[in-house]
Amino acid sequence: MAAGMSENEKGQYDLLVIGSGPGGYVAAIRAAQLGKKVACVEKHSTLGGVCLNVGCIPSKALLESSHKYHECRTAMEVHGIRVGNISLDLAAMMARKDAIVKNLTAGIDFLFKKNRIDRFYGTARILDNKGVEITGENKLNVRTKAVLIATGSKAAALPGVELDGTHVISSTEALAFAAVPRHLVVIGAGAVGLEMGSVWQRLGAEVTVVEYLDRVLPTADRDISKQALRLLKKQGMKFLLGSKIEGVERTGEGCRVAISGREPIIAEKVLVAIGRTPCTEGLGFKELGGKTDRRGFIEVDSHWQTSLPGVYAIGDVIGGAMLAHKASEEGVACVEQLFTGYGHVNYQAVPSIVYTHPEMASVGRTEESLKEEGVPVKTGIFYFKANGRALALGDTEGLIKIIAHRDSDRILGVHIIGPQAGDLLAEAVVAMEFSASSEDLARAFHSHPTLSEVLKEAALNIDNAAIHG
Repeated sequence: MAAGMSENEKGQYDLLVIGSGPGGYVAAIRAAQLGKKVACVEKHSTLGGVCLNVGCIPSKALLESSHKYHECRTAMEVHGIRVGNISLDLAAMMARKDAIVKNLTAGIDFLFKKNRIDRFYGTARILDNKGVEITGENKLNVRTKAVLIATGSKAAALPGVELDGTHVISSTEALAFAAVPRHLVVIGAGAVGLEMGSVWQRLGAEVTVVEYLDRVLPTADRDISKQALRLLKKQGMKFLLGSKIEGVERTGEGCRVAISGREPIIAEKVLVAIGRTPCTEGLGFKELGGKTDRRGFIEVDSHWQTSLPGVYAIGDVIGGAMLAHKASEEGVACVEQLFTGYGHVNYQAVPSIVYTHPEMASVGRTEESLKEEGVPVKTGIFYFKANGRALALGDTEGLIKIIAHRDSDRILGVHIIGPQAGDLLAEAVVAMEFSASSEDLARAFHSHPTLSEVLKEAALNIDNAAIHG
């Protein structure tokens, strides 16, 4: 029930948002900034959705902690730093992760109060395009001029493999192990699988990644995918590519993972990380005739309007790149379109980052996809090993690849694997937003010595003009 409202009082809102993840809470705040009366329904006790509570934030906290632990054990001596016996306090690591999550969820709660957004605890069911039934401790019908569905997604199930939350798990449980597993099998070589595999491999687990396709990060540019496989293998991670899971059985030792054409693997834990599916159950959307695609994602038009008048949807629940920042941008654009008549998202410039070490980051198209469409391209590649800042950091693995149109020189894609790749990508995203050419990047100042010089050199190398390589 919203704070300050009596048990059965009916509210009248300009916008009611269902879901408080990075799409929903951002949309609610933006609508409130525009002077609208806004409410948000969230079924969990904390705001922030999957991303903040059991996704982006806690996983990055563990990735950072595990990386520091691994560095202390393996990478300090070359810097002239001698350390004694290094030990792992997993409970303290988990406590740090939980404290970060608690701090940020409290921050969203503060922002809701600051912007006078009513918050309802419970689940929402759309009655029509003007009414929503909220079920929490009590039932309440709320009237609203517009409904925004931002319910996100959940871990996809693998047919024949049942999650038990203890031994066969999703990424949620993989964020909260009480002890480092002896052997972790990860099903799926996408971002989630590689990130969580990296955490536990650094902390001492044997990690085997099983992927149905013949490459890791199947949607990445192939040059990046090849580098990722090489570097993760070098770190000790094992890969079974082109392998089909036939089933997972509990044994006394943990789990027996059956793989087509291979000997079964015995693992203590099995992480299923094959993607995500939209959360639409119980919304009443389909019952009212709302349209979804064959995979269950809600269909929307260019203004994020669903097939039901007055009902909108954003984020993971509509598919596309299932990323927090994409949901946030859609939330802002949808609300601005609804209340000001203007709102836009450039889907050709959505950045994507995988927070392994080295990081992998990309924006725009891959070389393979462009060539398949017959688009004439030219590419420039430059390696971090020739960069002074990377050498000073002792972090020289990886490269930057820029793809431009062969005739116009407009940048069509930028792909990075290397130190601080996610931060370096921001420049490329802005460049693509402004339809920059590779020459624009090549002629712009880049401070020395910085990692960003690798981007400049890659842009120069499109025309075989790299200075340092």
